[in-house]
Amino acid sequence: MGGHDRERSAKRDAASPLAARQPPGRVVGIDFGRARIGIAITDPERTLATPYETYARRGPVADAQRFQRLVQEEQVTLFVVGLPVHLDGQESEISREARRFGIWLAETTGVPVEYFDERFSTSEAHELLKQAALKHSRRKRKLDMLAAQVMLSAYLETRDRGAAASGPL
Repeated sequence: MGGHDRERSAKRDAASPLAARQPPGRVVGIDFGRARIGIAITDPERTLATPYETYARRGPVADAQRFQRLVQEEQVTLFVVGLPVHLDGQESEISREARRFGIWLAETTGVPVEYFDERFSTSEAHELLKQAALKHSRRKRKLDMLAAQVMLSAYLETRDRGAAASGPL
């Protein structure tokens, strides 16, 4: 990136309402699940979301170690936890569990957590994987991290537009 591009990027980021309260660094998107957690991550400039991993939960101690290590290795400065809300916008039991997980994640890592509407991310990820013509077993392994990427990409787009209706919850 050239000097002028960096300047424009810095000005755009400084003008963003969320940029004022978020330190620079990577954002991690979380597709919460009781057994598996999909993880996606942004580039340091927070412009592109990429699937990172599907983490198989192993218990509170091992989970804490994994997320603390992730924060250190990737310079994570924000987590965005997807909330699977109903079509009418009401939260479900799994949404409430995701919120509790977000509180635990913030306490465990010291990194702030935001929540984002992810009601269509898993179905969109299913469609993308079908189009990729992967075998069922490979689709299943990639689904959660791809759902996290879809949700995190939507979060980034909403942030860039200045918080729309389907934005942070």
